[in-house]
Amino acid sequence: MALLDVDAVSLVNFYARNHPQQVTVRGADGHVDDRWTPDDLYARLDARFGFTLDAAASDVNHKCARYYTYETNGLAQPWEGIVWCNPPYSDIRSWVSKAWGAMWVEGAWVVVMLVPANRTEQRWWQDFIEPVRDRGPIDGVSLRVEFLSGRLRFGRPGWIPGPKGDRPPFGCCLLIWTRT
Repeated sequence: MALLDVDAVSLVNFYARNHPQQVTVRGADGHVDDRWTPDDLYARLDARFGFTLDAAASDVNHKCARYYTYETNGLAQPWEGIVWCNPPYSDIRSWVSKAWGAMWVEGAWVVVMLVPANRTEQRWWQDFIEPVRDRGPIDGVSLRVEFLSGRLRFGRPGWIPGPKGDRPPFGCCLLIWTRT
């Protein structure tokens, strides 16, 4: 028996498309950023939080009656109430920064954001998340991180679900800001 008995993970034929270094050079690929939140995950979270705004959606995939699209630019709009956000992964830093501002300035009570869990070394995580996560309120706002099990199966335009193998090579976590 081997010292470590683990399943092998293969990244054969996986090519990162909106990694920060690529986006800096050529810009973001909007098709890759258009990842739809799985309905079952959203339903569980909505039952728990009762969302009133989807801050990063489209006319096709929005989860709340009130939502912002690429054209209406959720980064430029006020976030109020209880906010759901599955941001474009090519520019997570801007969305995380907006969430902090929404909590302190704009009147949001809760912001829940779905992000890749394998980006903890990136500057946005080190600047905005790591110093304060799970440490209690700071000026009346708390940030909690919840890691999701497994890998999500995101929908996308024109996508027909296959039996398996079409999940991204990373898990996800929830960033949960709450006003205390």
